[in-house]
Amino acid sequence: MEPQATENVADALRRAAARLKQAGVGTPKLDAEVLLMKSLGWSREDLYRNPERALRDVQTQGFEELVSRRVRAEPVAYVTGSQEFWSLDFRVTPDVLIPRPETEHLVETVLEFLPSRRGPCRILEIGTGSGAVAVSLAKESARAEVWATDVSAPALEVARENAARHGLGDRIRWRRGDLFAPVRGLSGWFDVLVSNPPYVPSGEIAGLQRDVRDWEPALALDGGGDGMGFCRRLVRGGVRHLRAGGMLAVEVGAEQGADVSGLFQAQEKLHRVGVRRDYAGLPRVVTAERMPGV
Repeated sequence: MEPQATENVADALRRAAARLKQAGVGTPKLDAEVLLMKSLGWSREDLYRNPERALRDVQTQGFEELVSRRVRAEPVAYVTGSQEFWSLDFRVTPDVLIPRPETEHLVETVLEFLPSRRGPCRILEIGTGSGAVAVSLAKESARAEVWATDVSAPALEVARENAARHGLGDRIRWRRGDLFAPVRGLSGWFDVLVSNPPYVPSGEIAGLQRDVRDWEPALALDGGGDGMGFCRRLVRGGVRHLRAGGMLAVEVGAEQGADVSGLFQAQEKLHRVGVRRDYAGLPRVVTAERMPGV
């Protein structure tokens, strides 16, 4: 990608897209646009309005550096340091999983359940990562008292920053620790237990796309032998933390809907097991409620 003496925006985009395509990037044109927007501090509208704008040498150099990182399969979100989720901008680093659009179904599921609960509503997210789910829920429900845990201290720092970015720093209680260790002793405390757990089977990690396998935290991906190890622990330890009638909502892999539903159905204190499908018709969220009086 040799810079030209008087390169303009359109030329830079064409060259970058060609280089990314050659490197095997699936969306070369889109990625080139996003990276140039980041480099110049422009909006997409700015790009479209100024295709003939000449770039200074320092601008070309900065853009090339970002493109080179993407050529090495570093995800665009890590290159730019941000990812949109629930129409909000979140800071992301290699310490956290990049929020996916599919996970918005998890947020929708919880928000639809909350009106059935009276008074203040306590939500616990296990494995918050970037804080995208916790922050989105706090943003959408003023009466929700949100708690969020993660075993990773760097991840919690990112999550705290994202909460502060959206004016929610005092609305979420952050706790560090594995699963329910940070809330030990709070039996029957929460109305909702929500999680996007690691659910990729260990044997499939090596076959993931490079930008996932080589860059995103294995801790947030590896779900054990069959991908359900974390989910089993979540169910075993989670039921006692739910109030009667409280909901457990878990994101699942595309082929795990039936298995996770069976896991929930086998738990004697859970009932009303349901599956929410995504826009492609694939199982995305499995839910259950704690039976009253047990």
